[in-house]
Order: sequence, then structure tokens, then C-alpha cells
Amino acid sequence: MADTISLLDIRDAGARLAGIAHHTPVVTSRTLNGLAGCQVFLKCENLQRGGAFKFRGAYNAISRLVHEAVYSAQGTGNTNGVIAFSSGNHAQGVALAAQLLGIPAVICMPNDAPAVKVAATRGYGAEIIFYNRYTDDRDAFTGAIAAERNLALIPPYDHPHIMAGAGTATLELLEEHPELDAILAPIGGGGLMSGTAIAAHGIRSTIRVFGVEPADADDTARSLHAGERIRIAPPQTIADGLRITMPGTLTFPVIQQHVEQILIVSDDEIREAMRFALVRLKLVVEPSAATVLAALLNQRHPSDLRSIGVILSGGNIDPDVMMSLW
Repeated sequence: MADTISLLDIRDAGARLAGIAHHTPVVTSRTLNGLAGCQVFLKCENLQRGGAFKFRGAYNAISRLVHEAVYSAQGTGNTNGVIAFSSGNHAQGVALAAQLLGIPAVICMPNDAPAVKVAATRGYGAEIIFYNRYTDDRDAFTGAIAAERNLALIPPYDHPHIMAGAGTATLELLEEHPELDAILAPIGGGGLMSGTAIAAHGIRSTIRVFGVEPADADDTARSLHAGERIRIAPPQTIADGLRITMPGTLTFPVIQQHVEQILIVSDDEIREAMRFALVRLKLVVEPSAATVLAALLNQRHPSDLRSIGVILSGGNIDPDVMMSLW
């Protein structure tokens, strides 16, 4: 099966994002290297605009909508703005991208979304409509509003332009550190993971690619084991950005083909990784981003790896969660 996106698509997204998205820094730590047993290079997307890698895909998709009219809710290219569903980071990415491009944005957020992410999304000028993640059908809820208002849906992960935009973080990382043995990224719906994998293997086919999931949100690991997409109950993990119940229809085949293994971490390990990032690395990372650090600190990765590139996906942590760490 051919991949949904190619390295060329990711390079094109990179050109579209040039001068718009931050070229985030790559950070190293001798302490982390010692604990992980290898050299670790952290791509700090927690310092990206909107506080997460999500801005990359959102801007790539919305800028195409605005300048090329490539898709809309009705497929006509005519739209009154954009709509998205998200627990936070995609919401902020879409809201900021829409603001920069001068179009309205409506964001459907679960009513238990972190308050800091809700406030930031409003701060970028988006209208927020809440739904109950446990009783409402998110897709139907969002789709009804999109149809009523003629809004173009910007999905959080299951779209080629979103996937390609997400892959630009790895493109930058490998341009800076082409010698890496492996890339490690968290998995929610799979947009970041699929973009990461295509970028890595497009540049060098021998790079090993690993994903990380919380134990309570292991839908991708279960799906890979079953050989098909498996739906799980709504997860309760602290990693709110990874509370996905099933891998994406476009992202899962890419993950099947390109990802060697899914590493599983517990919520307690995620909390400890967040504390480590704050105290030792001087980095604020949200729980979803801390999953990759948790995997490294607990040496879930293969012991023969010498150098690993890590996508720290975001830094939008709820103050209440921050306080709970201590």
C-alpha cells in the first residue's frame, strides 16, 4: 500500500511554514543521556507557536484552504471559516493559524479540557463550543455545526496536510542531526507519528521509528497487535492529548508500515518524567509530551540504540496538573 503522504509533501509543508512556524531548538542533557543509556536529542516543540507541534499541521492545512481552496466541509472550496474538535493543542493551533490567515475559527472542545488550553484558544480569537466526550458523538456534534454554518473541518490528525505539517518537526531535526539511529514520538491519533515516520524513512530508510502510548490509551498498540484498528473505552490517562479511542484511518496504515514498536508507559512514569523535565532539563512539557521522556528514563527503548531523536510534542500544561506533581 502506498503511503498517504511522501517526503515531498513534508518538504512542501516545510516551505509553507518557513518564516511562520518557529524552527524549534534541539536540546541535549548529559544527565538524560546517562539515564537513557544513549545520546538523546530533544526537538522542543513545547516552544512552538501555540505551545505544540499542532500549529504546523493546522497552518499547513488552513493556508491551503485559504490560498488554494483545496477542501471544505462541502468539498466546494467555499467556506465561512474553519471548525475543529480538540482537547487543546490542535484547538490552539487551528485558532492561531486562522487568526494569522484572517478567517473565523470555531473549536469544539470536551467540557473537561484543561482550562489553560481553553483560555489560550479563546485568546487566539476562536469561538468555543463544548461537548461531553463521554456522552456526545464528537464527530457528529462537530459535523452538524460545520454543515449548519458552512465551516471547513480541520481534523486533528487524519488528513494528509495535517500529517505532512507534523512531519516538518522531524525534517528539521534530521537536517540538524542526520546521524540519529532512531526517532521517538508520542502517539494519539497518529498524525505526528505518521508524519515523523515518513520524514525519517524518506531521508534514511534505516532509521528506527518508535511510538509511545500511555498504558490506559494504548489503542494503537492493541491495533498493531490485532492487525486492524481497535476501539478502546475513553481513556482516563493524565496525558489528555493522547485520549484517543482508535487510530486514524489514514494514519494507522502508515504506522503499521513504518513504526517498529509502541513503547508503553504508566501515568506515574509520565508524572516523574514531567518532574525530571522541570527540575533537570528546565523545560515545561505537558503529560502527552512527557510520555517519550518516560520511555527513555525507564529504558523501554532497545538497548542497542546509540542516538535517539525525540519529539517533545507540547508544553501546554494545566496549572492544576503542574501543582499535583509535587
